[in-house]
Amino acid sequence: EVQLVEFGGGLVQVGGSLRLSCAASGFTFDDYRIGWFRQAPGKEREGVASIDVVDGIANYADSAKGRFTISTDNAKNTVYLQMNSLKPEDTGVYYCALEFEWYGSDWSSRAEYEYWGQGTQVTVSS
Repeated sequence: EVQLVEFGGGLVQVGGSLRLSCAASGFTFDDYRIGWFRQAPGKEREGVASIDVVDGIANYADSAKGRFTISTDNAKNTVYLQMNSLKPEDTGVYYCALEFEWYGSDWSSRAEYEYWGQGTQVTVSS
């Protein structure tokens, strides 16, 4: 059974940093995409970043470019999201998601992802 577990959320002040982790397990296939999404209260879940774990190609939402970095440790089946210069609008529940058949798909589309973690809360206080 595929499982995704997120770690690293918390409360941080404006301008601070957090690193989120997404640990994937329960499968042996080594070519997949991990996406990070966030959902603020009253808003739809939106894509923040994604990475194709074999070739390391990353994608970012405009709001994340220059501040967030997604990376992978394939030996640990773990994907990280380093978030710097955090803003109040970054507040929300952050989810990681996995897609096996990612070729040609839209990384920011929730519908493309087959498995989801339970989410971790990130709160940026001003």
